[in-house]
Amino acid sequence: MEVSPVIRLHASDGVVIARSTIAPATTVESVVAIDRIPPGHKIAVRPHAKGEPVHRYGQIIGFATEAISPGQHVHVHNMSMGDFARDYAFGQDAKPTAMISPPATFEGIRRADGRAATRNYIGVLTSVNCSAHVAGLIADVFKRNPFADNDPLADYPKVDGVVALTHKTGCGMAAGEPLHVLRRTLAGYARHPNFSHVVVIGLGCEVNQIGGLIAEQKLSDRLRNMTIQSVGGTRKTVEAGVEFVREVLAESNRVRRETILAGELIVALQCGGSDGYSGVSANPSLGVASDLVVRNGGSVILSETTETYGAEHLFTRRAVSREVGEKLVALMKWWEDYTAKNGAEINANPSPGNKAGGLTTILEKSLGAMAKAGSTNLVDVVKYAQQVTAKGFVFMDTPGYDPVSATGQVAGGANVVCFTTGRGSVFGCKPAPSIKIATNSSMYQRLQDDMDINCGTILEGDETVEQAGQRIFDTILRVASGEKSKSEQSDFGSAEFAPWQLGATV
Repeated sequence: MEVSPVIRLHASDGVVIARSTIAPATTVESVVAIDRIPPGHKIAVRPHAKGEPVHRYGQIIGFATEAISPGQHVHVHNMSMGDFARDYAFGQDAKPTAMISPPATFEGIRRADGRAATRNYIGVLTSVNCSAHVAGLIADVFKRNPFADNDPLADYPKVDGVVALTHKTGCGMAAGEPLHVLRRTLAGYARHPNFSHVVVIGLGCEVNQIGGLIAEQKLSDRLRNMTIQSVGGTRKTVEAGVEFVREVLAESNRVRRETILAGELIVALQCGGSDGYSGVSANPSLGVASDLVVRNGGSVILSETTETYGAEHLFTRRAVSREVGEKLVALMKWWEDYTAKNGAEINANPSPGNKAGGLTTILEKSLGAMAKAGSTNLVDVVKYAQQVTAKGFVFMDTPGYDPVSATGQVAGGANVVCFTTGRGSVFGCKPAPSIKIATNSSMYQRLQDDMDINCGTILEGDETVEQAGQRIFDTILRVASGEKSKSEQSDFGSAEFAPWQLGATV
C-alpha cells in the first residue's frame, strides 16, 4: 500500500504534516508545495488570512501572522500565539471506564507494608547541597560500572544498586512553600517502595534540618540519618554511611518477585526533545498504553503544566467532577502569573530543538503532549511531589523541564516512567525504571543504545497507533517485572534527580 507523503490528523485541519522532506512542486492533497517542507513540519493545504486561526488536531494551534497560501511552509515565520476563548465544559465528556477482566499482571516485589515495587535500591538522600559530595562518596563504594566487569554487589544479586540522589538547594531558601516542596519531594523518595532502605546525609546547620524533615513528613520509622558536623567530618561520615549500607545489604537482598496485579502500577508519562511527530506517533501510542494501565486498575500521571497550557479545556471536559476540573484551570492561572512575575511567558516553552523538529507554539506542543494521557477520565489534580492515591488518570503540577517534572512524579509514587522523544533525549530516573519511546525511525536507529521502543513504524504505515500502544503496555509489564531498560543498562538516573526550586535563593 502506498503511504501518503503527509499525515492529516483531523478533517478540519488547515495544515498537514510531512512524513519526510517534501520538495517544492510536489503535489500533496491536491496542493502543490511552494516551499521545501522539512520532516515533521507543517504545510498549508488551504489559504489562511492574516490573523486567522490555524488548526491541527482539529484544534487551534496558533494564528497566521501574514497571509498563508496553500503549499506554503507554516512555522514561526508566519504563525504565532494568540488569545482565544476556551470552553471548559467541566465533566461533559466523562464516562465510565471499561475495565479489563481478568487484569494483567507483572512480577513485582511486595514490601512489608503491602506496597508493590518494581526495583530494589538502597538510597542515599541529602538534606542540602553541602552534603552532596559525601553522599556520592558513599554510593561510589558500591557503584557498578555498566561498561566494565567489576561488580561490588556481586554477592547481592537482588539489589539493583546503591544510589545517591543529590540536589542544589536545602539552604539559602525561604522557610515557607519552597522548603515544604523540597521536603515533600525528599519524603516521597524516602518512602518510595523501590527503596528497601534509605539514609539521609546532612551538613548540620542548613535550613532544611533533618529533624524538621522527619517531623514534618512523619518519617521517623523510615529514615536512618546523620550529619557531617555531628559525626565528625567527611571521612567519618563516609565510613558511617558505608557501614549503614553494608548492614542492610543482606536484608535488602532477601526480596523475591511475585505475581502482582497491574492495578498496582503507577506510570509517569513524560516527553522531552519533542518534534512534529511526537503528537502523531509516540504520544498517542503512549496514550493507548495509558488507557490499558487505567483499564487494568492502575494509575498514570501526566505532568508538565506548562506543556498542557492551551489544551487544558480538553482535560476539564473529562474531569470526574467540576472541582477536579477547576483545580486544573487554577494551575494554569497560577502559571500565567508566575511566569509574568519572572519576566517570561509560557509560550517561550518550545525549545530550539522543538522548533527545529516542527513545533511552532505551546498550543501545538500541548495538544501533542496531552495525547500521552489517553482518553480516560481525569480523576485528580495534585501538587508537585504529592502522593498519588487515586486510581486512573491523575494530573500533577510540575514545570515542563523533564528532570524536575519526572522527579516530582517519582516522589508522588510512580514506579515506572515512560518517556517519549523525537529529537533523542537520554534520561533515567532512579529508583524508577525509565522506558524511552522514539517518535521516528531515523532517530531510533541513531540512538539504539538509548531507545527502548520505536513508534516510527506508525509514520511508515507498518503499524497502527493501537498496535504500538499495546507494545508499549507489554514493555511496561516486562520492565516492571525486572527487565532492564536501555537507560538502566547505561546506569542513568542519579544525576537526573532535580527537585523543583521555588522562590529566591538568599
